[in-house]
Amino acid sequence: MDRVNDAANHTAESVPGPPSTASAPADGGSRKGSGSRLYPRVTSFRSRRGALTATQQQSWDRTWPRIGRDVADEPLDATAWFGREAPLVIEIGCGTGTATAAMAQAEPHLNLIGIEVYQPGLAQLVQRVEREHIDNIRLLRGDAVDVLENMIAEQSLTGVRVFFPDPWPKARHHKRRLLQPSTVALIANRLRPGGVLHVATDHADYAEFIAEVGAAEPQLIGLNETTGGHSAEHRDSAPIGFERPVTKFEGKAHRAGSAINEFIWGKIG
Repeated sequence: MDRVNDAANHTAESVPGPPSTASAPADGGSRKGSGSRLYPRVTSFRSRRGALTATQQQSWDRTWPRIGRDVADEPLDATAWFGREAPLVIEIGCGTGTATAAMAQAEPHLNLIGIEVYQPGLAQLVQRVEREHIDNIRLLRGDAVDVLENMIAEQSLTGVRVFFPDPWPKARHHKRRLLQPSTVALIANRLRPGGVLHVATDHADYAEFIAEVGAAEPQLIGLNETTGGHSAEHRDSAPIGFERPVTKFEGKAHRAGSAINEFIWGKIG
């Protein structure tokens, strides 16, 4: 299975081998001043290697310097990077960007940053951005938690999207799940008042876990039925759309009979 936005962090569990700790800091955990790095900690994903095709490499060489960066410690100036002032949305685990590109094209008034670790997946999205002249996408390669901690200012995000993160189904691996209480609190801190956190998963146990974590976060309030709200009351007034393109991965989940659980929270003003 390809690591895709169709799967966000989901496909990482299908890759054999131990979780990546390749760039865990040698100073006992401090990452400040460490510069650019792709894998700064034991993360919620497993590293994957893959070569780019010749055409992907050519597109990467032409386009990545303009729209892509590796994760680093420096605060991000999104206005300068995009060349305009616009509401900022990040998507964690954008994969090959099937949904990323579609949502960016449907919401041209938003600046969208996709975060992903798997270069061949990013390369496919880079090709599409170049081919379809999508101007409101930028890409970061590395750990999303690191991005939130070091590159994103408080109350600066209009939206955060996390579609089909790796469920890490074995109990001993639950600590590796991305949407831990600390991460959800961090996301809420980075959202501006009224900003939206949108999560989707096809894994029943992870859905229960996510529901509990989100309900316990005091900065968030439910906006759809799954989170105790009413989507009809918020759909038109929310700063980002509630709709998602149905990707190849999600289609497989539907055919397998897996229920898709959708969670939408808003940041309390």
